[in-house]
Amino acid sequence: MTSVLDAATIRSLTDNRDLAALGAAIRGLGPNATTELIAELSATEAAIVFRLLPKDESVEVFDDLDRGTRSDIIDALHTEELSTIFSDLDPEDQGRLVDELPANVTTKLLSAVPASDLGAVMAIAGYGRNSIARRMSPTAVIAWTNDTVAEVTGRLRDTEVDLEDVRLIPVLTPDRRIVGTLDALELLRFAPATCVDELAVPVEEITHTDDDMEAAARAALREDVTVLPIGDREGRLVGILPIKDAARIIAEADEEDYALSGGTQPLYRRYLPTSILTIARTRIVWLLVLAISAVLTVHVLEIFESTLAEVVSLALFIPLLTGIGGNTGSQAATTVTRALAMDEIGLRDFLRVAGKELTTGLLLGVLLAVPAFAIASPLYGIEIGAVIALTLTVNCPIAAVVGGSIPIAAKACRVDPAVVSTPFISTFCDASGLLVYFTIAIALLGL
Repeated sequence: MTSVLDAATIRSLTDNRDLAALGAAIRGLGPNATTELIAELSATEAAIVFRLLPKDESVEVFDDLDRGTRSDIIDALHTEELSTIFSDLDPEDQGRLVDELPANVTTKLLSAVPASDLGAVMAIAGYGRNSIARRMSPTAVIAWTNDTVAEVTGRLRDTEVDLEDVRLIPVLTPDRRIVGTLDALELLRFAPATCVDELAVPVEEITHTDDDMEAAARAALREDVTVLPIGDREGRLVGILPIKDAARIIAEADEEDYALSGGTQPLYRRYLPTSILTIARTRIVWLLVLAISAVLTVHVLEIFESTLAEVVSLALFIPLLTGIGGNTGSQAATTVTRALAMDEIGLRDFLRVAGKELTTGLLLGVLLAVPAFAIASPLYGIEIGAVIALTLTVNCPIAAVVGGSIPIAAKACRVDPAVVSTPFISTFCDASGLLVYFTIAIALLGL
């Protein structure tokens, strides 16, 4: 954020209708500072500022804005302005924009753009919504196996593609099959007449168009490649994924997972400019789900109402036991969800994960049971202390297994693990924890 122009100054200038002064101030900021400024503004203020930007700068700023702010701006722009902005975006950015926008805003956008400018984005839109092809760039500098260094460097000089997107050049056979890659800088080391086939680094595994975009993006970062070639099922080049786009995919996925793990929907925009109604809308769904699922916990308590009436002190430990069970399950779910996202485990590892979490949960339960028994026994009696200790020993492994298994089960059902983990773990661990607690209490206390 710049100290010369901030959100308060914007509001003052827009309220006074001093658009000339506002336009002059904005034009001196530069794209990065302007992007930061617009992200802090309300939808109306953001649209006003965006309209005052020079054409060449507006496209760069628009592409760097968060999806919520882009949606607000599109909703406020006229048809001609929409067409200009969309047509100047790269094809992969057009596809990303269409994916991110609400349906009604997407309809307005596409209806404003001439059909001749939609060819590339429509081709990308033909792939699965979560496939890497939806984020690839169909434009790339390529090298053929029989090319010379001089021919490839000539293409590099003539291309209009961003230089960072051609740092790694796919090497293709005459039928466009990907057989290797070339580092553009490494070409400078060799004589112009050197054949590309002698320099290409073989590609061990090809990323295909229908591969999951998050998995492919994480693989690109792990392999430390600047450009990831993407092929069809026959290995023919279809497009590329620059490293900056891979990083953006992962950042978006992490933002969404972080929000969902907390029982809310991601805002997709800055917090302060977001309306209270929007924030409430992102949270209410899971609150309702959790409220409905809490009925199961209430029902369990109702079943053991007579047990509680006989030993009232048992009620004192319910929040402690359900809280520990829920946290144990959530910790396991967070760890396994991350392992799934990083492609460290797969569906085939279900039993291994369950066994690992069972052992981990048992160890945690014993470690918690010892101090729990030592604290509860002098205050409430050895019998109550034993009930608490044994409940922790039994409940922690159950919660850990459930927490570790739910993300894998969700993945098998093609559901985002972060979406289902929180409500399912809260519901199951609360109910199962109470069942274990009262069952042990009845057995040990002779109720």
